[in-house]
Amino acid sequence: QVQFVESGGGLVQAGGSLRLSCAASGSIFSRWTLGWYRQAPGKQRELVALITTGGTTNDAASGKGRFTVSRDNAKRTMYLQMNSLKPEDTAVYYCNRFPFEDSAWGQGTQVTVSS
Repeated sequence: QVQFVESGGGLVQAGGSLRLSCAASGSIFSRWTLGWYRQAPGKQRELVALITTGGTTNDAASGKGRFTVSRDNAKRTMYLQMNSLKPEDTAVYYCNRFPFEDSAWGQGTQVTVSS
């Protein structure tokens, strides 16, 4: 059963940057399309970005031009580089497969952007 562990969140001022990491168990990590998701208070969880097995990325409108997703299959790790952060980016960030696997959600990592 796959499990994901997110890290790298924190408190940052608007305009700042953070790099999130997502470590995964599972020997077939390289075969998965993966996604970064986030959930802000009072809102539904949303997809932020995804990356295919071949490294093709697709960023949601909210992060386009500011967020970059990448992966290192040898380390079974995915990353999300977030630049020019805005207060509306405040949320708990999660990683999972795309489409997500319900049983694989981790604890997430909190990102708080102050204005």
